Amino acid sequence: MHQYKENSMTSVMACIDGSPSAPAVCDYAAWASLRLDCPLSFLHVLDENRYPTSSNLSGNIGLGSREHLLEELAELDARRSKLALEEGRLMLEAAKKRALEKGISSPLLKQRHGDLAESLAALEDEIRLAVIGKQGDHANVGSQVGSHLESVLRTLSRPVLVTPNAFKHPESVMLAYDGRPTMDKAVQLIAGSPLFKGLPIHLVMVGADTNDAWEQLKLAKENLKAAGFDVQIAIRSGEVEPTLHAYQNEHAIDMVVMGAYSRSRIREFLVGSNTTKMLSTSRTPLLLLH
Repeated sequence: MHQYKENSMTSVMACIDGSPSAPAVCDYAAWASLRLDCPLSFLHVLDENRYPTSSNLSGNIGLGSREHLLEELAELDARRSKLALEEGRLMLEAAKKRALEKGISSPLLKQRHGDLAESLAALEDEIRLAVIGKQGDHANVGSQVGSHLESVLRTLSRPVLVTPNAFKHPESVMLAYDGRPTMDKAVQLIAGSPLFKGLPIHLVMVGADTNDAWEQLKLAKENLKAAGFDVQIAIRSGEVEPTLHAYQNEHAIDMVVMGAYSRSRIREFLVGSNTTKMLSTSRTPLLLLH
C-alpha cells in the first residue's frame, strides 16, 4: 500500500462524465467530502482519443491534394471538440448544483483535455480520495467496468471509491482482510480517518480457519475498537469474490473496502483478478486502497 497519509489540504475529487453513474458519483463524493470535512472538486476530462486537439489527415490516400476538404475536416474536428467541452462544462455545473444542494460549500470545477488516468496522476497531490463511476459514458456494450477504470486504479496511488449507478447512504462497511501487511495499513488508515466514524465494520477473511488467522483478525479488530469502532470479525472458506458477496448480502453491508490492483506482475494474477471480479459483480460502492 502506498505510504499515504490523509492531508487536510487535499480534496475529494469526483470524475464526472455523461454516464448513468454520474449522479451517484456526485452524491458519494459529497457524502465523503462532508464526512472528511475537506473540499470537493469535480473533474471532467475530454477524451483525447475521441476529441483530438488537432488532426493531420495529409497522409490519407486521396486527400493530400484536396486542401479544402482537409480544412473542412479540421474545422469539423474543432467544432466537435468545442461542443464536447461545452457539454463537459454543463455537466460540471450540474454536478456543482447537486453538491450545493447536499450541503457542500464552494465545490471546485476542473476541466482537462487528455487521458483520465494521466490527468488524475498529474493532480495526485491535490487528491485525498478519488471518486469514479463503475462505467464510463462510452463503456463498451456488455462491459461491466468502465474502460478507464482499470487504468486509473493502476496509475493512481490515492484511495479510489468506485460507485454503482445509484446512491445509498452508507450505514455499514466490510473490509476484505487477508492478513497481509498492506491490509494492516488499511486498518490503520480506516482507524485514523473520519470517513467511517460511527459505522459498524466487518473484518472478513476468506481462507483457512486457523488459529493464526483468528489472531490476525483479533489484532486488527482491537486496533479498530481502540479507535471507537464497533467491529465484527469472520473467516469464510471458498472463492474470494462470491464468498465476500455472500457475506455482504447476509449482513446487508453497504460498502466494501479492499486492496486495489497489485503493482507487482508476480502478484497481479492473484490480487488483480480478485479486484477485477469484485469490480465486475459489485452492486455497492467499492473503496480500493493501495
